[in-house]
Amino acid sequence: MRFVRYDDNQLGLLTEDGNGVIDLSDRLGLDGDEPLVEYIEGDYDAAEYENEAPDYDVADVEIGSPVGRPGKVIAAPLNYENHIEEAIADKDITTEEWFSIKDKGYFLKAPSSVVGPDHGIELPFNDRRTDHEVELAFVMGEEAKDVSAEEAWDHIFGYTILLDISLRGDQDRSNRKSYDTFTVIGPCVVTADEIDDPQNLQMQLDLNGERRQYENTGDMVYTCADVVQYASLGATLEVGDVITTGTPEGVSELHDGDTIDAEIEDVGSMTVDVTGRNVSYADANVTKGGQE
Repeated sequence: MRFVRYDDNQLGLLTEDGNGVIDLSDRLGLDGDEPLVEYIEGDYDAAEYENEAPDYDVADVEIGSPVGRPGKVIAAPLNYENHIEEAIADKDITTEEWFSIKDKGYFLKAPSSVVGPDHGIELPFNDRRTDHEVELAFVMGEEAKDVSAEEAWDHIFGYTILLDISLRGDQDRSNRKSYDTFTVIGPCVVTADEIDDPQNLQMQLDLNGERRQYENTGDMVYTCADVVQYASLGATLEVGDVITTGTPEGVSELHDGDTIDAEIEDVGSMTVDVTGRNVSYADANVTKGGQE
């Protein structure tokens, strides 16, 4: 099944052709702040509604992030060999030498940076490079702590597309990747039972109609399960947490007016528009307040 959150915090299913939405909130009586989490944690079964006629056309609703405000967004850095090589060669991406999750761990993205594809991306500054990164992400379906990689698969509810928008520079990753709209998730979550092999999915990103990223998830350094294992060491992963698995090579700069088309095999596709602000980072005057 493919779950979507749409309009005023409603939960639905995408029809098989991807053009319609079958409402679940009214049918199942979901009224919580996070309907997908409410569904996962409750005694619900949406399967009986899969073949219902759609209540809405996708074009007539606003598709949001499947989880509006995840408790955590956990991100794996430099998890494709070709992006590692790309990053080392381009000092705007990183000024460090090669490292991985095992070396420096994961990083966190602010839940307030999460939006759905129909919201779009807003570039915060007109004088800083901001790049796109397409990634396979997943939503946790069970709490997990200190789980093995073999056990990890059973804790994943489903898979989705995530755009990890990244301001380049020397700030900590969690700073420069957490501006408003910098975590685009959608358009749906495909339940794990419908993905034969998460480590064999073709993903791609086009920018203004030009192919920029094209890679198979089988080329990850650490698999989805490996990332869950590491992230759960001494820390509880909760239902609705989002974990994203890194981007392949081909990242490039975004500009006002750009359009991103992202797609992952068997997961879905989404189109995201980019707008800019007339705000200069260099002009920001941050001083120590109240001190002479």
